[in-house]
Amino acid sequence: MGTLALKTLLDDRGKLLTALVGVVFAVVLVNVQGGLFVGLIRKASLLVDNGAADVWVGHRHMNNVDFPRDIPRRWVHRVRAVPGVAAAEPYIIGHSVMTLPNGGFEQVLVVGSDPATLLGNAWRVVEGRADDVRQTDGVIIDVCDADKIGHPQIGDLREIGGQRARVVARSEGILGFLVTPYIFTTIDRAAAYLHKPADKCSYFVVQLEPGADPAAVCRDIRACLPEVEACTRDEYAGWSIDYWLKRTGLGISFGASTLLGLAVGLVIVAQTLYASVLDRLSEYAALKAIGATDRQIFAILSSQAIVMAIVGSLVGLAIVLACQSFVSTPRAPIVVPWWLSFGSVTLVLVICLAAAAAPYLRIRRVDPAMVLQT
Repeated sequence: MGTLALKTLLDDRGKLLTALVGVVFAVVLVNVQGGLFVGLIRKASLLVDNGAADVWVGHRHMNNVDFPRDIPRRWVHRVRAVPGVAAAEPYIIGHSVMTLPNGGFEQVLVVGSDPATLLGNAWRVVEGRADDVRQTDGVIIDVCDADKIGHPQIGDLREIGGQRARVVARSEGILGFLVTPYIFTTIDRAAAYLHKPADKCSYFVVQLEPGADPAAVCRDIRACLPEVEACTRDEYAGWSIDYWLKRTGLGISFGASTLLGLAVGLVIVAQTLYASVLDRLSEYAALKAIGATDRQIFAILSSQAIVMAIVGSLVGLAIVLACQSFVSTPRAPIVVPWWLSFGSVTLVLVICLAAAAAPYLRIRRVDPAMVLQT
């Protein structure tokens, strides 16, 4: 039956191509739309995912890494005393304004790390070095946001919060969920840019000793300091993402457009299968007349659906890979995790099999005697 199904499918290459286009369209749309969504929403936790901290400690009501509330720096000593903590440093994140050479200004997000360890400092540095931020008035900007702040080069001066800043290095691809450019510097310099009291910070970033249980350390920190919240890196990344998902229609808009495209693509597949069966009703009646069972007929239809799903999915995934290579940018990254590709292919396969049920029901009502009526 498998050979017969394949020959029947290849007999009308025009309709086969139409069905494959529908499958390819569905797979590409789900993966590219889903990849754009994953890439965009991961920006909400960019600092957490790449900050090299195992545990984040902040205000008890913290819910988003880019919008912290101040806590006293002196509490860091109590965090360092918790068993399992290898290092704990104060960390500052806050919004300020950069004055541009043309007299304009740009809202920026200042990130300050401890100059001794630079825990949470910029990564992906492509010009200069990350530790150059220790230099006098040193800041690190991202080349992808350079157009917003007047395209500064290494050594150029800017003013942030009324204080002098000098570009000492440039990173690439550190773009947050907001349109506000990140500016990395040391913690004391960040406090000056933000006009923040010297005894305040936004977080304590914590690295654990080898073998320490992050969840247990978080519980001990909360017990030692009831005024703060402590959570693992993955937990806080999830909170930051959840913050934007609940406060915006991002998930609904991406999900609706993806499902709509999926439906359009798979309707094409279903119509093609059904039209193909209608064109060959007499042939299926002949099969039934010579003894083919309903199960064997369904095996033919399902084999055709599986072939179209597999071939179309492979072509679609190849196109998705090309899009990742040539279309994805730091500003609009296409991040396609394995589970998204696997899930989309599985969904397409299931729906193609379901689409085969409609023509099967039509064939079941066919009278084998119709082959004698000519």
